[in-house]
Amino acid sequence: MKQFSFILLVLAASSLAQAQQKTAVKKPPFAIANKTATVYTTADHSDLRISNTGTLTFKDLKQPLETQVAVFVDPVTTFQTLVGIGGSLTDATAETFAKLPKEAQAEFLKAYYDRTNGIGFTLGRTNIASCDFSSDMYDYVEVNDAALKTFSVAHDEKFKFPLMKRAIEAAGGKLTLFVSPWSPPAWMKSNNNRLQGGTLKPEFMQSWANHYVKYIKAVESRGMPVWGLSVQNEPMATQRWESCVFTAEAERDFIKNFLGPTLQKQGMASRKLIAWDHNRDLIQQRASVLLGDPQAAKYIWGIGYHWYEFWTGSDMLFNNVKSVHESYPGKQLFFTEGCNEKFNVDSMMQWRLGERYGYSMINDFNSGTAGWTDWNMLLDETGGPNHVGNFCFAPLHADTKTGKLIYTNAYYYMGHFSKFIRPGAKRVATSVNRDKLISTAFINTDGKLAVVVMNRTAEKLPYKLWIGGKAADATSLPHSISTFIIQ
Repeated sequence: MKQFSFILLVLAASSLAQAQQKTAVKKPPFAIANKTATVYTTADHSDLRISNTGTLTFKDLKQPLETQVAVFVDPVTTFQTLVGIGGSLTDATAETFAKLPKEAQAEFLKAYYDRTNGIGFTLGRTNIASCDFSSDMYDYVEVNDAALKTFSVAHDEKFKFPLMKRAIEAAGGKLTLFVSPWSPPAWMKSNNNRLQGGTLKPEFMQSWANHYVKYIKAVESRGMPVWGLSVQNEPMATQRWESCVFTAEAERDFIKNFLGPTLQKQGMASRKLIAWDHNRDLIQQRASVLLGDPQAAKYIWGIGYHWYEFWTGSDMLFNNVKSVHESYPGKQLFFTEGCNEKFNVDSMMQWRLGERYGYSMINDFNSGTAGWTDWNMLLDETGGPNHVGNFCFAPLHADTKTGKLIYTNAYYYMGHFSKFIRPGAKRVATSVNRDKLISTAFINTDGKLAVVVMNRTAEKLPYKLWIGGKAADATSLPHSISTFIIQ
C-alpha cells in the first residue's frame, strides 16, 4: 500500500511539473532585428499633435551604461489584455452634439471614432436616467411603480440614443458599451430624493435590480448591444446631484441576493458586472469585501474606479489599484471615469489638462487596468450643460454660438493610446531608469509593438529606447508624449 501511494505521489508530482512547465512557457522573443520605430509626438509650445516626427533605427547595445537615460521594453512576457479605450456618451454630450451644425457633428464623430483620421475610440459609457451632466432631472418610471409597468426611455430618444447609434456606426459598427446608474427613483430611496445620497430601501431592491434589465433590454432593442454595467456610480459619495450610498457590505449583498441572480435569470449573465465604480483611495477595502465573498464574487467581472481622490500628482494611489490586481488576479480592473473639474474658459488650453490624462493612463495600465474610459466626450463653452452647476472640462468643447469644435490637449494625449493600442493588445513590461520619464507598452494582435513615453518636465531629454539587446536614440521634448510603433 505504501509503495502504491508512493507511485501515486510520483505520478502526481510529474503531472504537476508538466503543468507548471506548460504554464511557464513564454512566447518566442520579439524579434527586434530589422525593425524600425515610427514616432508620433504631441508637445507643448509646438504644433506637434500626434504628429509623425520620424523613424528610428535600432543598433546593437547589449548593456547600456548606468549613466545613459533609457526606456527598457521587454515584450516577451505579457500581462493584461486591453478591452478598449473611450469616453462617455452622456446627456450633456448628446445635447451639445445636437446643437452643432452637420459638418461639426461629422467632425466630432470622425475625430473620436475614425482610427485613420481620428483617435479610434472603441469603448463607451452612458448614464441610466439622469446624472449631473443632464440638463434636467428625470426617471424612467412613475412614482410608486414597483412593478415597473410605466417604464419608458422616451427621454433618451431625443438626444442620447441618436448619438449612441451614430457613435456605433462611426466606430465601424461595434462599440463596447457599458451603462451606469447615478440614482434610483426618489421614491425607492431612504431620503425620497434623487439627489443628496440616501440609500436604496430594502423593499425596492428587487425592483431596482429589474430596472437594470429593463434598461439594457430597451437599449438593445434599438440595435445597441450592451457589453456591461456598473452597480452604482460613486457609491460612497453624498453629492448635491444624483447619488445613492452603498457601503461595501450593502453592495455585496445587493449583488449576490438581487442583481447577480436577476441578470442570470434574465439571460444576461454574459454582461460584464462592474462593482465599486468610485475612487482609487478605497478600492482595496471595497474589493476585499466584494471579492472576498464567493457568492458575490461569482457575479462580478471586475472592479471599476475613478480618479477624483485628492490628486496631487503622486503615484501613491496607483499602488492601491495594483494591490487589487495582485490580490484578485482572476478579476479585471477598469477605469470608468475621469475628467478635469472646475471649468474655467481661460484654462482650456492649459497643458496640465492633457498631462493628467497621460500620467493616469500610463500608471493605470501599468497597474493592471484592462480599459480606460473618459467622462464627457463633448461639453459646451460653459463646461455643461449641467443641472446642478458642476461644470467641468472635456477633451472637446463646442462653441455653440459659432458651431466650432475646440480641441484641448487632453484629446491628443488620449489619442496616443487609443489610436495605436487596440482591443486585444497585451501589455508588456517596461521600465525607465530616470523618474523624469514614464512609459507603458502593448503588443497589438497584428504584432506591432506600441510604446508610449511621457515627459512632464521642462527639459529636453535624450534617451535610449532599448529592446532585446538593441537600442534606438530618441529625444523627449519638454512636456511631451510620444508613441513609438515598432514593426
